[in-house]
Amino acid sequence: QVQLVESGGGLVQAGGSLRLSCAASGRTGSIYAMGWFRQAPGKEREFVSAISWRAGSTNYANSVKGRFTISRDNAKNTVYLRMNSLKPEDTAVYYCAADRTTSLRIGVASYEYDYWGQGTQVTVSS
Repeated sequence: QVQLVESGGGLVQAGGSLRLSCAASGRTGSIYAMGWFRQAPGKEREFVSAISWRAGSTNYANSVKGRFTISRDNAKNTVYLRMNSLKPEDTAVYYCAADRTTSLRIGVASYEYDYWGQGTQVTVSS
């Protein structure tokens, strides 16, 4: 089992920045990739970004490319999501997820991820 705990959410004005953190514990050696998803009220959960745990390969949703940066610190078993130039449409609950299945690609669908955090709220005011 892998446990994930997110932190760093909050309220920020449009154009501002936040950094989310996700600390993993448990069987972290089984992790292939970690990702961030978000869910706004009345909408489906959507992919934001992901990073492969060992190689550090990354993937981003088109809506956040150039504004968000995902990174990881393997020594701390932590993945980060730096969010710049935030927009009101970025408002959502952000979830961290871990994928334990080794693959040739980084998953972008929620069903590809095995473990989930509890989520952290990000609110961007206009």
